[in-house]
Amino acid sequence: MNLILWRHADAENLPAPLALSTQADLARELTDRGRKQADKAAQWLRPRLPDDALILSSPAMRAVQTAQALTPTPRIVRDLAPGANAMTLLGAIGWPNTNQSVLIVGHQPALGQLAALLLSGQEAYWTIKKGGIWWLSSRRREDESQVVVRAVVNPDLM
Repeated sequence: MNLILWRHADAENLPAPLALSTQADLARELTDRGRKQADKAAQWLRPRLPDDALILSSPAMRAVQTAQALTPTPRIVRDLAPGANAMTLLGAIGWPNTNQSVLIVGHQPALGQLAALLLSGQEAYWTIKKGGIWWLSSRRREDESQVVVRAVVNPDLM
């Protein structure tokens, strides 16, 4: 199974009084820079993604807009919202018990924690840059499950 972790692209900042509001945070939109990042990432992903890849997005507007650079209709999954953790993300995607490729558009720190957990066996605060993509694959070798890094691409390199 391919698991592609795509952090949402650059988004608007909230003024201090609104920064504590969950609703205001969920409504934050991409900046012009963020739209360019999302478009570049989608151009990189398009020729590489399998046709049957499942595109999942956090319900936060910045994540939905990032995903929409790739597909007009990403599947919105509440468990991918800001505040999720690595185990919640795993439950939402059924890793590694599916043969379908899954792309998650989500948030820090959960995406970085998930990458750390899958690659090292422990949650840690690894950083995925805004608009960045980490492509992982699961495989079996000698009756052992393994996770392989296929690509790490940051928006400034696309």
